[in-house]
Amino acid sequence: MWGDSKPMLKSRGGGGGGGGADEEGDYFANVSRYYYNSHTELFFPTATYSSCDRRGATGDCGPGFKAFVHPPTLAHSMTDDELFWRATLVPTAEEFPFQRVPKVAFLFMTRGPLPFAPLWERFFHGHQGLFSVYLHTIPDYKLNVSKTSPFYGRQIPSEEVSWGSITLVDAEKRLLANALLDFSNERFVLLSESCIPVFNFPTVYEYLINSEQSFVESYNIDTPQSAGRYNRRMAPHILPEQWRKGSEWFELNRELAVRVVADYKYYSIFRKHCRPSCYPDEHYIPTYLHLFHGSLNANRTITWVDWSRGGPHPARYGAGNINVDFIKAIRNNGTQCLYNSKHTSVCYLFARKFAPSALGPLMNLTSTVLDF
Repeated sequence: MWGDSKPMLKSRGGGGGGGGADEEGDYFANVSRYYYNSHTELFFPTATYSSCDRRGATGDCGPGFKAFVHPPTLAHSMTDDELFWRATLVPTAEEFPFQRVPKVAFLFMTRGPLPFAPLWERFFHGHQGLFSVYLHTIPDYKLNVSKTSPFYGRQIPSEEVSWGSITLVDAEKRLLANALLDFSNERFVLLSESCIPVFNFPTVYEYLINSEQSFVESYNIDTPQSAGRYNRRMAPHILPEQWRKGSEWFELNRELAVRVVADYKYYSIFRKHCRPSCYPDEHYIPTYLHLFHGSLNANRTITWVDWSRGGPHPARYGAGNINVDFIKAIRNNGTQCLYNSKHTSVCYLFARKFAPSALGPLMNLTSTVLDF
């Protein structure tokens, strides 16, 4: 539907390989190879297999390879530094030793309940094996969902987050890193509890998996809310003309997700100098990608939001706003964008910001315009 699939690291029995590397990429690959070779014992301890028949016939074989590439649980005791290091290990073998089906990782950053969980559950239904779900909540929050929900058991170890601070970037990296632990996750989309899908799952999956680029809004205009937030102390590493702003709600392919999680140099610059009232979640990833990976980015977001009313927060829509025409207007609002170098009117796959009261009317549309 959306054209030829982007080449990825091939799995045995199918797929293609490809992708060049710049100077930064060569360095990163060498470092990762060193850590991977010299720290294998951390993940596959020899002692585990000393009395183990690796065919599984006898002995205690421990978690094994399957648990390494597809962690069965999100619980762990790693610090952020340990997690980010573990998540950015990059295999150098040309083939996966398993049949890899690429998945889309849905990363939810939420402060508490998920008012649209029933909508998302219907969206995901029937597509197991093609998606993963990760939740960053307030610490120790107990999410109330059934054991059959795709959200059950999907909370990652989380920390406190405050609006407009670097802790939002920390949470984004934490979500990406936990999702990177599953080697089948190929695309990573950041969402909030007030986000909804505006297309069905097959459309979203094909659009993302087949895309040649990631989707991160990145621009710079001469306003107090954009160029005005630049801090000259960021020079010479980040110059005024390199400063970028964009929507927090990104979508990244696996390669760029690894790069973002692995970066410490530019993250540290933002932590030190992007304050106060700088909102690093709107600048860090757009600026970092512009500096090093601009050709891999479509420079647009796939999450629709209405800023027409002004102010620090976008418009919020409730039950009275939801109907077929409203959903169609989000899908086809007159915007034209590029998808794999071709013009298209399908530019937004998700939308925000919605009030909990919108759930009922949205559920009523799942069998018609939403088509799930």
